[in-house]
Amino acid sequence: MKFLMFLACLSFNFSGQSQSVADKLDAAMKLMEKEDQFAHASIGLYVINSKTGAVVFDKNAQLGLAPASTQKVVTSAAAYELLGKDFTYSTGLSYDGTVSNNILKGDIIIHASGDPTLGSWRWNSTSKDSLFAALATAFKQKNIKFVNGLIELHNSAWESQATPNGWIWEDVGNYYGAGAHILNWHENSYNLELKPGKNVGDSVKILKMEPPISLLSMINELKTAKAGSGDNAIIYLPERGMIGVLRGTIPAGTDKFVIKGSMPMPETIFVNEMRRGLLKSSILLNAKLKPYLTKKSGQKPALLRNIVQLHSFSSPPLDSINYWFMKESINLYGEAFIKTIAHHKKGFGSTADGLDIIKELWKSKGIKAAELKIKDGSGLSPANRLTPHALVEILQYASKQSWFNSFHHSLPLQNGIKMKSGYIGGVRSYAGYVKSKTGEEYTFAFIINNFDGSPSSVREKMWKMLDLLK
Repeated sequence: MKFLMFLACLSFNFSGQSQSVADKLDAAMKLMEKEDQFAHASIGLYVINSKTGAVVFDKNAQLGLAPASTQKVVTSAAAYELLGKDFTYSTGLSYDGTVSNNILKGDIIIHASGDPTLGSWRWNSTSKDSLFAALATAFKQKNIKFVNGLIELHNSAWESQATPNGWIWEDVGNYYGAGAHILNWHENSYNLELKPGKNVGDSVKILKMEPPISLLSMINELKTAKAGSGDNAIIYLPERGMIGVLRGTIPAGTDKFVIKGSMPMPETIFVNEMRRGLLKSSILLNAKLKPYLTKKSGQKPALLRNIVQLHSFSSPPLDSINYWFMKESINLYGEAFIKTIAHHKKGFGSTADGLDIIKELWKSKGIKAAELKIKDGSGLSPANRLTPHALVEILQYASKQSWFNSFHHSLPLQNGIKMKSGYIGGVRSYAGYVKSKTGEEYTFAFIINNFDGSPSSVREKMWKMLDLLK
């Protein structure tokens, strides 16, 4: 059935006001299932009355489906519950050695905690200019203008694996595939400025990488596609890789086209940027990063070292971080939350431990383990499985907590509904809250897997279905 006919059928069937919401949803679902686009799809829709908890509509509420970014609802609510809305990350810098004639002969020590906002442009306080200006002031207060030593990153509190198991190869090199390190920088992403050719099939030139990553080189196989064809470029680059491959197309008709990639070595880029930033304030950092420092053989214990605190950066509070996590669907933030929960509860930041803690949390709230089979904190893995029922139960739990206003505020307003959306290959999903014209309030989760055809047409049909709750 064509989309316009679908709309016409909805309008014809639901013009009367005597039908209940449940009847309208049932009729609409039957129409949707007859669409060729959903002939091989799995559809789950679960709607309850937010105030009473009464089930309004249930279509495969207990079916495990790939949720895409609606899984962020699970992580977000868990972060509020386990860390608190006022939780902040801290990144400390200190040094050992001696200072004489404005020269530090010793090491700079970085105590990172997995802050995903360090160097982010979303807050003035986290921007690199703000951070490096504050750090330069701290150096000057210690009468240090030249550093001759090494830079130690204490990383033993987190696992070294940044990218969760279950992420696919074509995702991990792109900005949305940035994993969570113990030291993150600039949201672990960089811009790649490109110049398309004039004709379809022409080669594409790389103009600029920002921030610059000197250790990274690219094999460029990108081609020019017709004007208006959009971004179909993929960056293939493994975690900590130094050679990437660019494949796919970008559109003709522009002098500059920007794509974004995931930083393979954020701590190295941070040190390089810090060196440049301090130099603007006439502070020379003649120090290289020690790779993968966990415990150096023969190194003096901390109590025996003359360690001097230099400066500490604090992140925005969790509710502010969560706002962008949900609004812009920043996968990095979710993966950082997962490891932070693990470190907060067990003393070591690992994805596996964080996921186990979250599963236990929701199990204690009555959600069966089989309804929550998750591989990451963001929903990027196509191996994730959630039931619509689990999502609704978590949304209902959140609505009764002291942090709910902050949580609700973070949900994007889409189609006039406060809801989180999700989209990966073959998946469209929505979960959130809606208030009808008559004052009824509903909590819902709507997931479709394995549809055919255009994702945008699926979105329109799902929105049309959700309009019935208004």
